[in-house]
Amino acid sequence: MTDYTTKFTVEKHPSDVFRAVTNVRGWWSEEIDGPTDQVGGRFEYHYQDVHRCEIEVTAAVPGRLVTWLVHDNYFDFITDQTEWTGTTVRFDILAKGDQTEVRFTHQGLVPAYECFDVCSNAWGFFVNTSLRDLITTGEGQPNKRDQQNVLAEQASFGA
Repeated sequence: MTDYTTKFTVEKHPSDVFRAVTNVRGWWSEEIDGPTDQVGGRFEYHYQDVHRCEIEVTAAVPGRLVTWLVHDNYFDFITDQTEWTGTTVRFDILAKGDQTEVRFTHQGLVPAYECFDVCSNAWGFFVNTSLRDLITTGEGQPNKRDQQNVLAEQASFGA
């Protein structure tokens, strides 16, 4: 069983790549609550009624490595809701001369999983396109905050 892995190389310094990786709202989703850049921090990801998960940042070594542990997960399109629970998401940041390689691995996301095709396609987009765009242009393509949530937040703050 092979874990899902993808990689790309950019002409940016490893510290720039690290800042982008830890700016999860900038490349994965604006629907993130909690800290994404500090070890021990927990954040919640939410995408409509399709996917939600709780993730802990387990390593954040500037310019080198970021790892997450998935504590809880829900997909509305699979039977086994434990497929992501206990898996590790890993970003290795490797200096290669004037370039930096980003190697993404979702340890435990394997082809035998019901969600593998959907999840690997989604990670492919968010890592290889959105994260790369955030690193190279300063603007990623994250899921946008649900407009209903924005309106509810504004109403609760009296905006």
